[in-house]
Amino acid sequence: MNSIIQMDTDVHEASTHFGFFDVYDKHSFKQPARTTWIDGWKVEYMAIGLPETMHNTPIVIIGGAFQNFNSYKYCVEQLFDAGPVVLIDLPSMGANQQISNVDTGLSAGTLELEDLAGMLGHWMDIVGLEKIRVMGMSLGSVVASCLAHQRPELIDRMILMGVMQKTRKSWRMLLEESLHLMKEQRMEEFGQAVILYLVNHAKLDVTRMSPTAKRLFFKQMAEFTATEQERYDINCNRLLRLAGVPIPQCRTLVACGQYDSFTLPHENANFALQCPDMEFAMIANADHVPQLQRRKETMNLFATYLKGESIQQVEGIIPMTRAQLLTMERRGEARVRVQQPETVLTHRHLPVTLPVQVVDLNYFGVLLDLGDDLIAQAEQYPRDLALHLHDEEGAFSIECLIFETEQGKARALFKHGSFDVADRLLRFVQRQKEALQLKNAQC
Repeated sequence: MNSIIQMDTDVHEASTHFGFFDVYDKHSFKQPARTTWIDGWKVEYMAIGLPETMHNTPIVIIGGAFQNFNSYKYCVEQLFDAGPVVLIDLPSMGANQQISNVDTGLSAGTLELEDLAGMLGHWMDIVGLEKIRVMGMSLGSVVASCLAHQRPELIDRMILMGVMQKTRKSWRMLLEESLHLMKEQRMEEFGQAVILYLVNHAKLDVTRMSPTAKRLFFKQMAEFTATEQERYDINCNRLLRLAGVPIPQCRTLVACGQYDSFTLPHENANFALQCPDMEFAMIANADHVPQLQRRKETMNLFATYLKGESIQQVEGIIPMTRAQLLTMERRGEARVRVQQPETVLTHRHLPVTLPVQVVDLNYFGVLLDLGDDLIAQAEQYPRDLALHLHDEEGAFSIECLIFETEQGKARALFKHGSFDVADRLLRFVQRQKEALQLKNAQC
């Protein structure tokens, strides 16, 4: 990449980490991000560390689509024992608000995740980082993997959290649904949907994500500005276009939350199994955002691995061998049969009613039997039908995303766009479990 480079901050020689990194103190996160311009694209970063470990190989953190540097304010302190830290936001990622090139006007949406990885490698050449350890989380895990594929000589070791090699159809439908909600400006529903997709609502009793954290997360999404909505659109479509994630050949730790319902544990495990030099661990009682729910345990795992120490005895962690990964359970939540399987699907706009039988369900989805006569009709409306359910508490409905049909049956995800309906469905599922247990006890 040939570049005209403008630097807003002085960058010192590669060999002097002390010149490049600021000494960390409690005010570090109040400082504005440092910037590098590459061909009209802005790279924002912080470079901080402690004098006693400043000489160690730097740790570059590539966050997800929405984490800003403050998201790591209480995380990085546990990492300084391993080395200095670089937090980096590439165009349209994290808190980087750039959505078009300042020289050409080109949309940041034209930058694929592989292009962002190439930009990151080029930025490292500019600032003189010759060898790094990388942490990539969620969307950042894809950029990190691409960087390791493009520039293997730069990477000492790598941590990937919330990663899958290929996206499944049902996962893509969830992303597409969130885009539909945003484009229809149903922002309250959009904010709740994004959280309910990222956070495993069915396991809040064990993940213990605080109501305050959930509320702030929702507020952030529901109040997206026009620029933030465009950035969401850009990052979602980058993921939707993703054909596959390259497998890093360097030493790699693949980690995930035990109850991750967004990038499923078995998908993380499948990725890990393809890495030639890997370790794998789940963070107990966490989902897709362990750094929010189990920060101490997550960062202790990462710091231990980055220092080259054994992760086997890290508290709150479930390490697994290759043999264990090969037999990992694919489904996170058991499906239950319902007491009253006969019900209907209705269209949210049209006067369409389809009688169905619920074969089984859980909080995340349902298997429906429509019969050969009605299945074709249901296929016409994959995102517009709502399933009606009823128990002792009364009647309610929840919209579905039909992602697979075969022999008169349809598999569908529940479109979780309401905290209240999500809670109602959890109570419904629990009632079905209790009824089944009672029936079995009486037999």
